[in-house]
Amino acid sequence: MRKALMAGAVGTAVLVALAATTIAQDTDPRFGRWRLKSEAPAPQSNIMTYGPHGDGGMSIRIDSVNRNDDASEWGYTTMFDGKDEPLFGRESQTAAVRMITDEIAEIVYKRNGRVSQILTNVISPAHNTLGIIYMRPGSNGRPDSVSFATYERIQ
Repeated sequence: MRKALMAGAVGTAVLVALAATTIAQDTDPRFGRWRLKSEAPAPQSNIMTYGPHGDGGMSIRIDSVNRNDDASEWGYTTMFDGKDEPLFGRESQTAAVRMITDEIAEIVYKRNGRVSQILTNVISPAHNTLGIIYMRPGSNGRPDSVSFATYERIQ
């Protein structure tokens, strides 16, 4: 009887551990709020909020205030399938997101159907920092400018 109780307790503990692991794996490490730590030139404030969307997708919202105290709010949703999705708060603009690896995402922004910016978004191994490379194409389609930003998790 004692062995049966012990085996039952061990079995329950294993099931709980497996369930916790599955839940942790199903939660995207990007979910939460992120504050811009560095960029040149830096706006006064830039907060990105990532959350779940549908079955396996993500919603992205950006709240920023520039150096002139002009506030903006915009964002989009993605299923990470590389399809153009409309942006709210930015007329005639779309975003297409695809995952390169679990840690690296590529985001292609378009304005009126033309690529306006390509971002490479990399999450740190500890999941507390996002590094973003911004590439803007010139008239020939090749990168004309490149900039970098670092975001830190705030929630």
